[in-house]
Amino acid sequence: MAKRDYYEVLGCGRNAGEAELKKAYRRLAMKFHPDRNPDDKQAEARFKEAKEAYEILSNSEKRAAYDQFGHAGVDASQAGGFGAGGDAYSDIGGRAFDALREALRAGFDNEFGNAGRRGRSGVFRGGDLQYELSLSLEQAVAGDSVKFDVSTKVECGRCRGGGAEPGTQRSSCNRCNGSGQVRVQQGFFSIQQTCPTCRGQGTIITSLCSECSGRGWVRKVKTLAVQVPAGVDSGNRFPLAGEGDAGRNGGPSGDLYVCIAVAPHPIFDRNKLDLSCDVPIRFADAAFGSSVEVPTFGGPVVLRIPPETQSGSVFRLRGKGVRSIHGVGVGDLLCKVQVETPVNLTEKQRDLLRRFDDSLRSSSSHHHPRTRSWLDRVRKFFDQLSA
Repeated sequence: MAKRDYYEVLGCGRNAGEAELKKAYRRLAMKFHPDRNPDDKQAEARFKEAKEAYEILSNSEKRAAYDQFGHAGVDASQAGGFGAGGDAYSDIGGRAFDALREALRAGFDNEFGNAGRRGRSGVFRGGDLQYELSLSLEQAVAGDSVKFDVSTKVECGRCRGGGAEPGTQRSSCNRCNGSGQVRVQQGFFSIQQTCPTCRGQGTIITSLCSECSGRGWVRKVKTLAVQVPAGVDSGNRFPLAGEGDAGRNGGPSGDLYVCIAVAPHPIFDRNKLDLSCDVPIRFADAAFGSSVEVPTFGGPVVLRIPPETQSGSVFRLRGKGVRSIHGVGVGDLLCKVQVETPVNLTEKQRDLLRRFDDSLRSSSSHHHPRTRSWLDRVRKFFDQLSA
C-alpha cells in the first residue's frame, strides 16, 4: 500500500515550522497511542504513521530529501543502490531516479550540495528517556500524585550548548574547508555528503568548554511530578513531552516515557481488572455456613459462606475489582476459600475429633462425596493397568 504524504499525515502545510510539526505530532500521538487504544490495530497503525512522519520532517536533512524526492528520498529500501554491488539504476525509485538524472545534468553541487547546506544549522532533537515508576497496588487502583527524580542532559549554561569556551571562536573545518560537505566516491558516482568531522556545520571547536568538555550539555537531576491515573497496571507507559534529554543547537528536547511497575501485594493478586485473594475459614464455618468479612479497596464487604463449602471454592464479588484506566468497566474480586486444618489440639480435642471421625466412617460414605469419587477413579486406573 502506498504511503500517505507526511505533511498530510500530520495535517500541516509544507512550510510548517518545527513548533507546528511537534504540536501536530503530540496531538495525534495522544489520540492514537496504543495505551489509550488497546487492541485497536487501526489506531496503532495511525500512531506509527504519525511517528514516522514526524521523525522524517523534524530532521532538517531528511526533510530536505523528502521535499525533493518524496518517499524515495528517505526510504532506504528504495535508495540503497549506490555502492551495493548491484545495478544502481534498478534500486532507485522512479521519482528519485528522475531527480537524480536532472541533478547529474545540472551538477551535484547545485542539487545535492544545496540540500546538504539546508542541514548546516546542526540542530538536533534530544534523545528520549525511559523511567520505571514503581507503585503500590493501592496507588495503581486509586491513582496518585507521584514525585520522582530523573537524570537528564541539559544545555550547558557556560557555553549555551555550543561546546566552545566563552570568549573563543570556532575555526573553519580543515576537512571540508568550511563547506560542511565532502565529496565521496560511490562506485562510478561521485556524491557530496555531510562532513563527518564538523557534522555539516563547517566549523570546529578549538577551545572546549571547561564545564561540559565540548559536549554542549551537562547532567542534571530534576524532580518531576506526575498524576498517575486510576487503574494503571504493570507495563502501562505514557510520555512526558519535552522532559527527555536537551536538544543540540536549539533543537527540541526529547520525551520521557514513564513505565509503570506495580509491586506485589500481601493480600491481593491482580489479573487485568480482576483481583483475587485467599480467604481462610474454620472447618465448622465450612460445614455449617458462615459470614466472613473480606477487604476491598472500597471498604470491608461481608462474604456469605454456604453450608458444606469445600476448600478451594471461589466466590465472585462483582464490581469490587479495579476500575478501567479508560473509565469504562470495573473488574471483580474473586475470593478463594481455604478450609484451615486446626493445629495445637489438646488431648481432649483430639479425642472428640476421633470420635466424630469414627461416627462418619461408621455411617454411609455420602459425607465425603469427593473422596468417594476420587477412590472410584483410582480403582478404575489400577484395573486398567492390570487388564
